[in-house]
Amino acid sequence: MLALRLVRGGRPLVQLRRLLVAAASAGTGFLLLCTLGHALGHPEAAGGAAARLLWCAVPLAATVYFAVAVARSDPGTKPRSGLSAVGLGPARLTLLAAISTAIACTLGSLLALLFFLHLRGDLSGLPFDGAARGLLAADRPLPLPATLTLLTFVPLLASGASAVVLRPQRSAAPTKGGGRYGGAARAAETSPAEPEELFAEPVPAPTGLPWGVALLAAGLAVETYAARAGAGDGLRMPGGLGGSPSAVLAGWALTALGLALAGPGLTYLTGWALQAVRPGAVRLLAGRVLQQEAHRIGRPVGVVCAVASGAYAANVLYGHAPESAPGLGPLTALGAVLVIGCTLATLLTAAVEARQARRHTTTALLRLGAPAVSLRAAAALRAGALLLVFTPLTWAVAELSAIPLIS
Repeated sequence: MLALRLVRGGRPLVQLRRLLVAAASAGTGFLLLCTLGHALGHPEAAGGAAARLLWCAVPLAATVYFAVAVARSDPGTKPRSGLSAVGLGPARLTLLAAISTAIACTLGSLLALLFFLHLRGDLSGLPFDGAARGLLAADRPLPLPATLTLLTFVPLLASGASAVVLRPQRSAAPTKGGGRYGGAARAAETSPAEPEELFAEPVPAPTGLPWGVALLAAGLAVETYAARAGAGDGLRMPGGLGGSPSAVLAGWALTALGLALAGPGLTYLTGWALQAVRPGAVRLLAGRVLQQEAHRIGRPVGVVCAVASGAYAANVLYGHAPESAPGLGPLTALGAVLVIGCTLATLLTAAVEARQARRHTTTALLRLGAPAVSLRAAAALRAGALLLVFTPLTWAVAELSAIPLIS
């Protein structure tokens, strides 16, 4: 009941993020159900159904990633002073965050089921009733165990991932407002930085940059080697295109993971570069804020770059397809919209969360006499610096990733 009250009592922006999570869950659940419908209608093509289910893992991962970001930024589950006295310690708040995420995702799964049954013709009285009878195997009974299993993927994975990410961690000393089990990660994200802390020594650099670069290089090497070896047809691409070697797609996944891991480190280095060579107040402020927010902003930026490079490579692949190849279908388009939309929404959520975490610092700087135009210039400089660093990197990775796919 407390989780339901937190869901109902959120601010409009918080409710909008929860509705977006429900919408993403509905889209992913509908893709999973359509895979089940294709398997029912084509029992002889078990391999094709398995490939479709495997490709659903990409929007599923994007949806879970977005749901975790929304749960992390939910103000209703933030540790606050006085909550432990009424039994809402860090562990209870983590449980509430997982339950809230499960509620939103379950709502989306139910909407996906209703829409799926409506298109099959099992539910009548609405527009487009039974519009996809042939595609969704309306002449065959829908197996209840398989349907429920597919619909529980998103709620279980999203709530479980939220509980793991937001779990309280044992600390050696009591933390402010959180007790001994205040959760080091969550405390670091919720405690604002004062102006003297912002201009003191920067936070330690993220440690994932070498691993990200190594995975990026390994992925490109695997793609190139697999394309030259020509290891069979491999997995069939979405939209009806012929398959590419499985090792090429595995290299593509390694490249995307490398970009995601390298994002925080590149963001930190971007902040360091802004402060180089006798910086002024705007450059110093922009650089220090980027370094402070490298962990929070860097990974979503890296994931967006990975998705953008993958979208560019896929567009090049479809551009070199033969004229007889079928075009992109509605389910492929839905999967692409889910992946792109969830990654962009995650980046926007992280940006809003970072701005809220800097609210006290911004207020203190304005109180000390800092011009508001300088703060806006620092924000624009941060955005421009990130674009200047990540745009060429994304384009280069996309070009290198597309070459093996069309060779």
